[in-house]
Amino acid sequence: MKTTKPALFRPKKTRAKPIDREGLEQASLMREVALRYPAAAKLIYHVPNGGHRHKLVAIKLKEQGVKAGVPDLVLPMARGGHFGLYIEFKAKPPFDAAVSPSQDAYMQALLDQGYLAIVCRGAIDALEAIRAYLLQPQTKVAA
Repeated sequence: MKTTKPALFRPKKTRAKPIDREGLEQASLMREVALRYPAAAKLIYHVPNGGHRHKLVAIKLKEQGVKAGVPDLVLPMARGGHFGLYIEFKAKPPFDAAVSPSQDAYMQALLDQGYLAIVCRGAIDALEAIRAYLLQPQTKVAA
């Protein structure tokens, strides 16, 4: 007859730590941008809006201006008639996530203001989008 150990003495099932595929791919993208486009690398930055935070920290950040839906990367270089490029970065399939309604709405608002706002899935997609954007003529301010 088989006896079972009380729950207190049973070994706990360990859960594998989640892999931040999006973060790893975005870091890879930033290294590649630094190698290929040093001028853009000096200006491009990440908006750290996502992630899980303690509730009190989240409240303080919201009071300080953190907004849902803001894209992950900003390249403040004016090209092709746009004032700058915003990239909502997603991991490459099959690890990509859907664009949330708040992300979609924020990107539409950016488009309405003259920025180029796009979704890229993976580092290669984003690198190609940045390359294509930088190849466009610089947007000139009317004097």
